Amino acid sequence: MLIKEYRIPLPLSVDEFQRGLLYAVSACSRQETGGGEGAEFLKQEDFTSDTIRPGHTVSGTYTKKIYRLRSKAPWVLQKLLPPEAFEIYEESWNAYPYCKTVLTNPGYMKENFTQIIETIHLPDNGSSDNPLNCRVKREIVWIDITDNAIFGSRNNRSEKDAKTFEADATERGPLEDDWQDEHDPIMCCYKLVSCNFKWTGLQRMIERTIHKQYPRVFGLMHRDAYLFMNEWYNMSMDEIREYEEETVVVLQKQMAEPGKRGNTCNDDVNNNK
Repeated sequence: MLIKEYRIPLPLSVDEFQRGLLYAVSACSRQETGGGEGAEFLKQEDFTSDTIRPGHTVSGTYTKKIYRLRSKAPWVLQKLLPPEAFEIYEESWNAYPYCKTVLTNPGYMKENFTQIIETIHLPDNGSSDNPLNCRVKREIVWIDITDNAIFGSRNNRSEKDAKTFEADATERGPLEDDWQDEHDPIMCCYKLVSCNFKWTGLQRMIERTIHKQYPRVFGLMHRDAYLFMNEWYNMSMDEIREYEEETVVVLQKQMAEPGKRGNTCNDDVNNNK
């Protein structure tokens, strides 16, 4: 099992990012779903649990989705694995500022593939020592939303540059070189990711390949939450929830359409060379 902790500082408050994240997840799902691939909602309901986060009782929203991702996977995995290997089931317990997500592949790998992503959002710049109480050795990976090199050429456009972005809704931006130390407000998203792929001879390669995608995957999502600020900043939480409900319907329609949408893991990304 390969475990890494990703740290993503953001020029937002923790409360602001709750709305920004929900909006960005829905908006990005719309951009990435089409042609039989992308996200499909299976269930969404309230939950309360004292087992999701040991030692804590947490409440929030539980969701279950299927992601069909064959064309978005690295070419080496597309060559090695059959189509059903790219149907990923996601169960997520969003008790913001804490969230837990479990990814599985019951149609192919069954109990031999599991990813667990634990997330905590804190009002600091990434300075917390071990915010998710990881008890084993893990590598810490920093993700800078202004580092365009991690996003690939198709995502590296002037209108997508977080460093030069200016938000009319809040009069924030552009970001200075030392924004992670000086910006007010500031927060950090900490993501502890454990990847377990049980397959003799391929385990280390597959786990490393999966982790290699996360700087871009997490970077894009969090950068978009910031760049979409003019769209979500003045929305209430009730309005955000309405947008989520509309997204479920939109995704069903787009899934049935012929054209695929969005990014693949084979885009030109400097750190993947």
